[in-house]
Amino acid sequence: MSLDKHLELIQSVVGRLANNSFSLKSWSIAILSALIAGASSIQADAQPFLGWLTLLITLLFWGLDAYYLRQERLFRKLYDAVRKGQTDERYTMNIQPYTGDVSPWLMTFFSVTLLPFHLPLFFMALAINLWPMLPQLRAWQATM
Repeated sequence: MSLDKHLELIQSVVGRLANNSFSLKSWSIAILSALIAGASSIQADAQPFLGWLTLLITLLFWGLDAYYLRQERLFRKLYDAVRKGQTDERYTMNIQPYTGDVSPWLMTFFSVTLLPFHLPLFFMALAINLWPMLPQLRAWQATM
């Protein structure tokens, strides 16, 4: 296998990770929209459960997207190292040596590239959870 084929293989992994991230965002919007639409037609007893489920799903999709982004960055580091001839092993796909060069998962979770998409979804899910509590908060405030 030549250097070009090795770089092509790494680039295909990066492409798949980026595609997975895009698909994940599409699924995130679809599932959250279905949950929010379904919340209006279910019984009042199940609405808090559905609200917390929406919040949990939002965080899960956000976390998985952060994982894909971190993996993509690691493979880009591997690509650069292979391109510059800095790898010890030939045809390696080992990304472990580059984990120190890439932000940890939690820092990637709050990355500038993920916040504009996932943060509004998170606040929307949080609002869905807090909206039913609004009358109780107003009643509590009136007693003070």
